[in-house]
Amino acid sequence: MSTRILTLIMAALLALYIVFVAQRAVLLVMTGEPMGVVMGVALIVLPVIAAWALWRELAFGASASRLGRRLEQESALPEESIDLSPSGRPDRVEADALFPRYREAVEEAPEDWRAWFRLGLAYDGAGDRRRARQAVRTAISLERAERRV
Repeated sequence: MSTRILTLIMAALLALYIVFVAQRAVLLVMTGEPMGVVMGVALIVLPVIAAWALWRELAFGASASRLGRRLEQESALPEESIDLSPSGRPDRVEADALFPRYREAVEEAPEDWRAWFRLGLAYDGAGDRRRARQAVRTAISLERAERRV
């Protein structure tokens, strides 16, 4: 729960920052000075990109949480845990030993969002955030397609 609260606080602060930057951008454009207009237009683009990125990350987090809750209700979450070193990093040997099981599940059922989500959890547990997010994104899109049918 505290992660959600911190996420909402950070999102609110970023939204406030976006509003202030957009306000400054409008003021610069309204000066009518060529350099002010150029800087204002550049500052308008930045809040748009920031708002898009914020929305994308919040939507990803909400969707991933929803899928995690569904798996938990189905008692289908992975039961293994990976030991951590004193520095907090996962034991690579132990993490690498888990991957074949989850990779094979995805290869056997590439349209199963549950298999992709569990693979994402395995990647996350091993500290490979990029692949974890990629696998969870695949799970989200497969689950959405399943809901539409």
